[in-house]
Amino acid sequence: MATQAVAQGGVSAGASGGKARAGMQRFGGFLAGMVMPNIPAFIAWGLITAFFIPTGWTPNAHIDSLVSPMVSLLIPILIGFTGGRLVYGNRGAVVGAIATAGVAIGASQPMFIGAMIMGPLGGYLIKQFDRLTEDRIKAGFEMLVNTFSAGIVGGGLAILGSLGVQPVMDAVSNALGAAAIWITSVHLLPLIAIFIEPGKVLFLNNAINHGILDPIGLQQAKQTGKSIFFLLETDPGPGLGVLAAYWAFSKGTVRQSAPGAIIIQFLGGIHEVYFPYILMKPILVLAVIFGGMAADATFMVTHAGLVATASPGSIFAEIIMSPKGGLFPVLLGIFVGAAVSFLIASFFLRRSKDEMNDDSLSFAQSIVADMKAQSKGQATANTTVATAAAPTAADGGLTAVPNRIVFACEAGMGSSAMGASILKKQLKDAGFAIPVDHLPVNQLPANAEVVFTQNSFLTRAQQVAPNAKIYVVENFLDKTTYERLVEDLKQID
Repeated sequence: MATQAVAQGGVSAGASGGKARAGMQRFGGFLAGMVMPNIPAFIAWGLITAFFIPTGWTPNAHIDSLVSPMVSLLIPILIGFTGGRLVYGNRGAVVGAIATAGVAIGASQPMFIGAMIMGPLGGYLIKQFDRLTEDRIKAGFEMLVNTFSAGIVGGGLAILGSLGVQPVMDAVSNALGAAAIWITSVHLLPLIAIFIEPGKVLFLNNAINHGILDPIGLQQAKQTGKSIFFLLETDPGPGLGVLAAYWAFSKGTVRQSAPGAIIIQFLGGIHEVYFPYILMKPILVLAVIFGGMAADATFMVTHAGLVATASPGSIFAEIIMSPKGGLFPVLLGIFVGAAVSFLIASFFLRRSKDEMNDDSLSFAQSIVADMKAQSKGQATANTTVATAAAPTAADGGLTAVPNRIVFACEAGMGSSAMGASILKKQLKDAGFAIPVDHLPVNQLPANAEVVFTQNSFLTRAQQVAPNAKIYVVENFLDKTTYERLVEDLKQID
């Protein structure tokens, strides 16, 4: 109960003064929504860079000519396109892409920050235009007005971006690059873990990584072929150390769940799986902070860096994104961070007199769900411990075997992919050959029959797929909800 009291106190404090944090989380979520769908483009650029630049694994001058246009034009325009779509669907996406082209073409630096501004701005302005002209366009002129309005707004923003926004963004990019070089040169870079590691547990990781570190890292990588800034947030070492300490020194189900969590976090790159283990004993935030500092210091001393962002933060992604001759420094930093985190976490866990049991883990998971809900601007999931800890399904039973089951999360890439994989195996073992897909919650089909999602996405899932049977699952390693679906399927006549 002592652990729960500490955690409840943290939640109460967050509720009384957490509006700013929730705003930052929502802002970070919006930034991530622009960047995460385009991670494959970052990876493609990183792999081409790693292999085909003059210092790469297999230099090729012709293929090397792809590197600069991809980072200078393709990726910013993709980000702008996605930002416009987030604001106003496909129409906003097109205008956002046109507007982003204005800041990207001819810029001296990759315009990622400019894309994050111009894309949503383009979507917003065309959305406002459509609202102003709604029901005022004469019949037969709709297509003419729609196409020309998007072209005029997009073209105007492209000109504005080229003449006004691009010089400002060039100055900002240069300033950020200079600041990054200065922090590294005076050996202060490891101190950034003081902000990054607690920020991850508070779901500010997307704002930190995609909003700040990625743009700096890509600018540096374009100049030097690699960047340490791609390692600072994605490093799986500190989380691995905490989970390994729980595996070694905790008891019961908490200990039994640790190996599975290690696989998901270290190999799968889904870091949020270790957040509840930190919240069960908040003092363990010191373990990930000092683990992160040790890792970052090792990265800095050994001149480690990645050619592009490692997303998700899996050890496999870190290896693949390592430059030629640069794998050992990356691995050394990761495992040094894991070792330091393990030693500090072990010290606190071995001295702890608190009983860490199933209820403690479930309560911590409910707090994670609550914070994630706040980050999406939704009602909190932690109304009561029982509500958040016990998976529940939407009212009404299944009347027929569904043609398709969808697992939904924020981006449809991490949590939902993992849950879909576990659910597929569960269904296969029970003798049901039902396809299971994973999608972003905003892209759920309106006619979806069965949806699995986290409590923080429940309201949005109900809005997008109003007729779906929705199963809520918080702990992806807990098969209770999956078994409930199997039982429901067996009850169908």
